Amino acid sequence: MPKKLTQLLSPVPSDIKIAQSVQPVPVREIAAELGLYEDELVPYGEYKAKVSLSVRDRLKDVPNGKYVDVTAITPTPLGEGKTTTTVGLCQGLGAHLGKKVLTCIRQPSQGPTFGIKGGAAGGGYSQVIPMEDFNLHLTGDIHAITAANNLLAAAIDARMFHESTQTDEALFGRLCPPAKDGGRKFSPVMLRRLEKLGIEKSDPNELTEEERGRFVRLDIDPESITWQRVLDTNDRFLRGITVGQGPKEKGRTRETGFDITVASEIMAILALTTDLADMRERLGRMMIGTSKGGDPVTADDLGVSGALTVLMKDAIMPTLMQTLEGTPAFVHAGPFANIAHGNSSIVADQIALKLIGPDGYVVTESGFGADIGMEKFFNIKCRYSGLVPNVVVLVATIRALKMHGGGPKVVAGKPLDLAYTEENLELLEAGCGNMVAHIKNALRFGVPVVVAINRFKDDTAAEVELVCKIALEADADDAVMSNHWTEGGAGSIELAKAVMAACEKPSNFKFLYPLEKGIKEKIETIATEIYGADGVEFSPEAEQKIELYNRVGFDQLPMCMAKTHLSLSHDPKLKGVPEGFIVPVRDIRASIGAGFLYPLLGAMSTMPGLPTRPVYYDVDIDLETGKVVGLF
Repeated sequence: MPKKLTQLLSPVPSDIKIAQSVQPVPVREIAAELGLYEDELVPYGEYKAKVSLSVRDRLKDVPNGKYVDVTAITPTPLGEGKTTTTVGLCQGLGAHLGKKVLTCIRQPSQGPTFGIKGGAAGGGYSQVIPMEDFNLHLTGDIHAITAANNLLAAAIDARMFHESTQTDEALFGRLCPPAKDGGRKFSPVMLRRLEKLGIEKSDPNELTEEERGRFVRLDIDPESITWQRVLDTNDRFLRGITVGQGPKEKGRTRETGFDITVASEIMAILALTTDLADMRERLGRMMIGTSKGGDPVTADDLGVSGALTVLMKDAIMPTLMQTLEGTPAFVHAGPFANIAHGNSSIVADQIALKLIGPDGYVVTESGFGADIGMEKFFNIKCRYSGLVPNVVVLVATIRALKMHGGGPKVVAGKPLDLAYTEENLELLEAGCGNMVAHIKNALRFGVPVVVAINRFKDDTAAEVELVCKIALEADADDAVMSNHWTEGGAGSIELAKAVMAACEKPSNFKFLYPLEKGIKEKIETIATEIYGADGVEFSPEAEQKIELYNRVGFDQLPMCMAKTHLSLSHDPKLKGVPEGFIVPVRDIRASIGAGFLYPLLGAMSTMPGLPTRPVYYDVDIDLETGKVVGLF
């Protein structure tokens, strides 16, 4: 099925021109080559299909293949190309070296797609196709998350409104209305709430007056609500809003806001769940705030968790697509790594590892730098999946390393400074410290590291040689220049061979911290060992949250640090390898459904804004052919 690209153009055309120049293979043929059965597919058109989780059960006795995580140095405006490298590596393994391989990458948000960045399907001659479908709607998973998230938001405000206007008896009568025969019954989700309250009764008529009051009154503290509405569009003017201004809401206004959809806890759950039953439990556990008495209030308490599961039941299946060279790819889930755990789904990886078997390779990708996406891949994703990685691929570019060495500021729309386009070994050597820090971070987990130098045309042989030398001195297993953007899989053959060799070495994988450590201790471990901080400062608000989470039993969860992706520290202005800094934790929030606490390190935006000239200026449709034009 894989097919080598033969007509490579120079200069390299736009991503969309390349993508549209290759005729995709029908997805049923891709599926058959993988060993998928017809009844395990839910087609979405001719070139993409959902894959049933039943595949994993059918292949449960098949040994897993090799598991590769692609990460990067600290990102810069010059780009590193993780997804492009991920795809190019898979094309090299599959189309050129004849190995069974499956790419597992995240689905992009349409907000950044139309607003501030390129696509998430890779680039150049290393892409997933059809790239228009990849970047626009795909199979509607993000729409499902938006609908589910906002249903819960509506349930919160509706419940507070009704509790404020009704007596306990009236609330009970409406929550458990009598049937035509006069009988009452609890719905299944109501029985969950009764169990939580310690009320061992299943007949509504048996509840005492006191028990009825406890059952119907959530008594949500409006100041405690952390659940926001979401939208998959960059809209800065929704960051802060006031709800309840309609005349029928009787003056019950509340300040809240919107996040971008990929920041929703439901997105994190989609990426970390293992099956439909697990997703149902996770959705039910989502904490939206506390009661005025300080007790957690969940989606189960609001009675909406079953409906959320219904909205998400199709989204749980990963989407099968393909690369430019016909190797298969799973696209699933898309949490950001600076505000969530930044990795594609567990179920996609689990299915992929069974499909490719013990001699094959699954290549997945962690968002942003290794201090964020990779750390969360190990400590959160691998912890919940039980999967053991074989190797880390650390992507670096010579341009980005020069910026970390103190190179000039990059301004959008202005020509690059000569420091980035001409040989400058001194600047490059100074910036390699950032790469070394990330290599050492990966090695802390006991996993071999291969450095992939994503080549740009201005890179010199001496510069490549210097990066390789420093990487090997830092105990990287190998360091290889890769030219996949220009040449597709042919340009990544040496990288693929290096990854294969590293996969044969033992992986002594271990977590950075045990879950039994206290909340503060886990945060301090990540800050000092991964970021290189001298210590951590906790705000009074963070201290209060730690006290609450200790009291209600949330202290045994992993940490999902929400911090800038632009620095190893919490300060985006600090490039290279910052020293002598203290990490400030201003707040700690709970994603109990996803299964982690997320400390907020400094100001973190969960709703991007639009620039003066968004990407949407270039996007249009050819009215004669119906093809999308101008997309990357």
